Amino acid sequence: MSKNCSITQFTARHKSILICSVLVIMTFSVYWQVMDHEFLHFDDDIYVKENLHVRQGITLRNSFWAFTATRATNWHPLTWFSHMLDCQLFGVNSGLHHLTNLLFHIANTLLLFFILSRMTGAVWRSAFAAALFALHPVNVESVAWIAERKNLLSTFFWMLTMLSYSYYAVRPGVLRYLLTIILFTLGLLAKPMLVTLPFVFLLMDYWPLGRIRFTQARKEEHPVLGTPYAPASLARLVLEKVPLFILSAGSIAISFISLDQKTRAATQFSPLSLRLANAVVSYVQYIGKMFWPVDLAIYYPFPTTMFPLWQIAGALLLLLVITAFVLYQWRRNPYLPTGWFWYLGTLFPVIGLVQGGLWPALADRWAYVPFIGLFIMIAWGIPDLIAQWRYKKAVLATLALAIIMALTSITYFQLGYWKDSITIFRHTLNVTVNNFIAHTNLGFAFEQKEMTDEAFFHFSEALMIKPDKASVQTNMGNILRKQGKADDSVRYYNEALRIDPDFYPAHIGLGNLFKTQKRIRYAIYHYNEALRIDPENAVAHFNLGNVLFDQGDIDGAVIHYSEVVRTEPYNADAHFNLGNALYNQGRVNEAIRHCKEALRIDPDNVEGHFGLGNVLRDRGNLDEAAIHYNEVLRIQPGFIQALNNLSLVYMKQGDYESALSSLERILEMNPDSVAAHYNMACLYAKQEMKEEALTWLRKAVGLGFNDWELLRTDSDLINIRETPGYQELLMRKKK
Repeated sequence: MSKNCSITQFTARHKSILICSVLVIMTFSVYWQVMDHEFLHFDDDIYVKENLHVRQGITLRNSFWAFTATRATNWHPLTWFSHMLDCQLFGVNSGLHHLTNLLFHIANTLLLFFILSRMTGAVWRSAFAAALFALHPVNVESVAWIAERKNLLSTFFWMLTMLSYSYYAVRPGVLRYLLTIILFTLGLLAKPMLVTLPFVFLLMDYWPLGRIRFTQARKEEHPVLGTPYAPASLARLVLEKVPLFILSAGSIAISFISLDQKTRAATQFSPLSLRLANAVVSYVQYIGKMFWPVDLAIYYPFPTTMFPLWQIAGALLLLLVITAFVLYQWRRNPYLPTGWFWYLGTLFPVIGLVQGGLWPALADRWAYVPFIGLFIMIAWGIPDLIAQWRYKKAVLATLALAIIMALTSITYFQLGYWKDSITIFRHTLNVTVNNFIAHTNLGFAFEQKEMTDEAFFHFSEALMIKPDKASVQTNMGNILRKQGKADDSVRYYNEALRIDPDFYPAHIGLGNLFKTQKRIRYAIYHYNEALRIDPENAVAHFNLGNVLFDQGDIDGAVIHYSEVVRTEPYNADAHFNLGNALYNQGRVNEAIRHCKEALRIDPDNVEGHFGLGNVLRDRGNLDEAAIHYNEVLRIQPGFIQALNNLSLVYMKQGDYESALSSLERILEMNPDSVAAHYNMACLYAKQEMKEEALTWLRKAVGLGFNDWELLRTDSDLINIRETPGYQELLMRKKK
């Protein structure tokens, strides 16, 4: 008997290993292409690409920021840590960030299979449910969009919390309960989507755990886990989960409080009747996408007009019929009410009754966890439906294979749309109508590629959909400014400010336009207006600092650069510009500190290395200056001014061979370089090669060198100063 049991366990273990291996291979094979995908302009810039805190990795300062950040819709510090760790390990490499998303999706798939098979004992049904989860096209958005790391990470802790709870349900104890609470808390720190998990635990208590007893019955063995369960009332099980419900309530409160002013301002406050109608209809639309996953989009516009009455009534009737049916089947097929109410309950927080930010009608990513309930209904329901068929196993195997192959094919092609911003938003426009967000983001994508005509077209389309949006008017102003159409640009900026007088991006746009036109007084006015509206706006401070620096107001520039550094301590350009301004004030040590900080943040910052090299050269730190000039040339080999300054450093160090090599490189790139010819003369003069020095000096004068005061006083030319040829050159100045 013991031997047979051992063989059975051995076979079951290896069956599970085989299933897990197949799930991993299939998921990797389909999703591997994301390694070639780019960051999207939509949210990926906020979460990673342009987020200086995230790009710097995990530090004490960034850890504090992660818990206090209000830049995104929800409070999710653990998600910030995940992105920071990726940047610390991989830098801003989109392919490897995508790989992390994929690994989390695979981990979630394997955990789902293990949890279902452990709780139910139905290995093949659990495997099919996990395969649906792994390969369904609706889940592409959660995996292929780097900004949706929060969805994957929170689901990972969702699964771990479920697993911990299943062990607690077998043998309740304080330590197991505490572990469940800890994992649940970590999930909430990744995304508030876990607020419905205590409700799901109650469903699990009913099926498959079988903890709920509606009548007083003697202890019996649970048919799956083989563990004795004492009867427990529903009230007692609810009481058991009170700490989890309290944590959920706290997470909801924090998420609401953490919404920043910009997010609140962007929120669409649709009428309650429209939100209710959209909720009812979208519940059915999600089900439709599960069975027929086509025309998937990154953003589905929220409706602006009421749905037809027949559509609302039909959707409501369908939901009520399904609910009545699963309740009717609650004893015979208990997985049906568990799966159905899993779907309804976990989708409820994002169904749109309460909105924040640019709220869509529905979103594929929001179905990531809710669809598990529907997958359970399918994976357990179909085998029971054909239980009496003669060739049941063959039919199930064929049907499962056909479904998986179909989903795999659709998912593979759906992933291709997520390659970059232009591709995904073009596809979105093909499958949706009046999509303001898609047109706007496609316009931004084209603008980044300097394709201004295409950007203008899509911004114009967005303007036709929402002409009363100040942001759209400003986008039009920005693109026209880049096209050199100043008058048209001003018209759009002014219209934006007419719509919303406190829309500071329009003031910044006008400031940038007037700066380009050298109308400095107007530029300063609009930058100051932007700062009046948003006193900590880093862009306005930075641009105003640049204008003041160019005007010679170094003290004013220092004030504004310092504000940027205070609010964005990891802004390399701000540190460099502040260092440059401080150097002009004579505060050399502070200047060097900020330049070095800029390079610590961005080691490949060409201007930072060049500026620091100049400061160090002027202070006589020639060895360090040479290091930074060489870094400039490593990053940008054709930086002629860096080569020229490096040659001067080598000359001061007496390394004439290296100086000659640097100057020859300049002349290869620019044979008419006046500075290179003059420095060649200095190089030969220092070596007392007088004829060669005079030859290069004559060429420099012939090419336009006319700094006669430098020619008269330059100590590098002291060895040829008394020669007839040198005196002849000085006579040219007198003539």
